Amino acid sequence: MKLAGLKSVENSHDESVWAATWVPATETRPALLMTGSLDETVKLWGSDELVLERTNTGHSLGVASVAAHPSGLIGASASLDSFVRVFDVDTNATIATLESPPSEVWQLRFNPEGSTLAVAGGGSASITLWDTATWGLVATLPIPRPEGPKPSDKSGSKKFVLSVAWSPDGRRLACGSMDGTISVFDAARAKFLHHLEGHFMPVRSLVYSPIEPRLLFSASDDAHVHMYDSEKKSLVGAMSGHASWVLSLDVSPDGQALATGSSDRTVRLWDLNMRAAVQTMSNHTDQVWGVAFRPPGGTGVRSGRLASVSDDKSISLYDYS
Repeated sequence: MKLAGLKSVENSHDESVWAATWVPATETRPALLMTGSLDETVKLWGSDELVLERTNTGHSLGVASVAAHPSGLIGASASLDSFVRVFDVDTNATIATLESPPSEVWQLRFNPEGSTLAVAGGGSASITLWDTATWGLVATLPIPRPEGPKPSDKSGSKKFVLSVAWSPDGRRLACGSMDGTISVFDAARAKFLHHLEGHFMPVRSLVYSPIEPRLLFSASDDAHVHMYDSEKKSLVGAMSGHASWVLSLDVSPDGQALATGSSDRTVRLWDLNMRAAVQTMSNHTDQVWGVAFRPPGGTGVRSGRLASVSDDKSISLYDYS
């Protein structure tokens, strides 16, 4: 796989762009790129030309995370204003507003079936699960403290939850914390299973392999990307190459490649068979907060796409094949 720069949009938002995800194609339209920014807006962009389709307002502080329902019909955004806004992608009508205490809304993800929205709970050291039929809170999963103090755990209060990911079969839910630990839950039973260790700084992004339900990837401020067998609790690979914090990562739809974004201002492409970086893209002039591969599907879609967003307010779109 090789990336080729396709298009960049400068000043796509008025402030830093902190989040990006793809809204799956529907019967009536192709996939859309959804971005969230410190400027308090969520924007939806045409799939290939990055033409602005809609700007969604409704938050009173910066947007930290965005998520798309697998149907392609519903979007969700999490903001520093402590609200999650759920909206109709095509009309921007608000479907639900979910309120949390301050500092308790960070990354959010729909499960593969679309029946549950998981929200990383920040300072509450938990994940909240919301039923997408009623938008009621169905469970709160607290993160247990690992046994024994970690070397980096001086204050005893660093179990701040930043990131969350579902396994492709929906059976597992993982979250990454400020202290570097990753916690794995049995989603159906809302039960904590175990911690995955190896990082010693914040874990800002997690993603499961789309083809291997046990394989979990993590990005950390320690500048490393880890591969875990999340069932055996084992670290099966560690990849380094970024010069600074790894802020975001995503796995290609075929499970063969990984993209990462870093505060070193680069996007890197990793070959997972070689477990090595094979390409570095330097389109951005500031730290890269989000990378996202476009899901397969949609009429007339042949080529793969990767998007990245940055503190420099820009969006970059890459072709890969």
